[in-house]
Amino acid sequence: MHQYLFYIGDFPVRAYGLVLSLSIILASSVAYFLAKQDGRWHDHIPDMCIYSGMAGLLGARLWDVFFFDWGYYQHHLTEILNVWQGGMAIQGGVVLGVATGVFYCWRHKIDIPAMMDICAPAIVFGQGLGRCANLLNGDAFGAPTGSNFGILYPETTLAYHTYGAQPLWPAEIWEGQLDFVIFGLLLLYRAFPHAKGQAFALYVMLYSTARFFLEYLRGDYTNLVFGIFKSAQMTSITAFTIALAVYIYLWFDNPRA
Repeated sequence: MHQYLFYIGDFPVRAYGLVLSLSIILASSVAYFLAKQDGRWHDHIPDMCIYSGMAGLLGARLWDVFFFDWGYYQHHLTEILNVWQGGMAIQGGVVLGVATGVFYCWRHKIDIPAMMDICAPAIVFGQGLGRCANLLNGDAFGAPTGSNFGILYPETTLAYHTYGAQPLWPAEIWEGQLDFVIFGLLLLYRAFPHAKGQAFALYVMLYSTARFFLEYLRGDYTNLVFGIFKSAQMTSITAFTIALAVYIYLWFDNPRA
């Protein structure tokens, strides 16, 4: 686990930023390949992914600041953009990134549900690589395991500052692995008849389910909403319910693509 790869003078090149950038580039490449394979709109993918990627980074940061850490950042406003401290909520990144992509498709008269289906595997592929960045940075960490099993983080990480030298559940590793499983399942799903928009709805359902249960192992946020679920779990429940309703509606309302 290396937070700093090397220095250019006094400027640190962080593994977090490098891997996060790589995740956006490779996810965009996957989207380009799938659009090219589909035979539509691949020439729009680079521009759309640049806008969506930038919006996703902003959304991930602001979601974390306002929904999870506002108690801290309301007194440290100058640190809101200090992403290297940890604090990027993937759910916020997906929401704003997808919203930006939808707006781009609307402006260019692209079939929005069809493009969302094309990009769904690419999005979750990028999420999986993004969890590798979290591991290298020591954030999105798990709770103490209470045993000898778990990850021991370096003293420079947020995980160590939170729990010290305790073994923690490898929550970010398992989430990354599940993201790649979902990526494979979505590629397989493309081989079967389905209505436009269902592949994206399936992505939302699968990821929301994985995230809901993994939150029980996370240790970076422990506050409960209404004393029952964490914020990310509430978001997962809401997203799953909406996606399931959309999936069922599309199943009965549209011909199979």
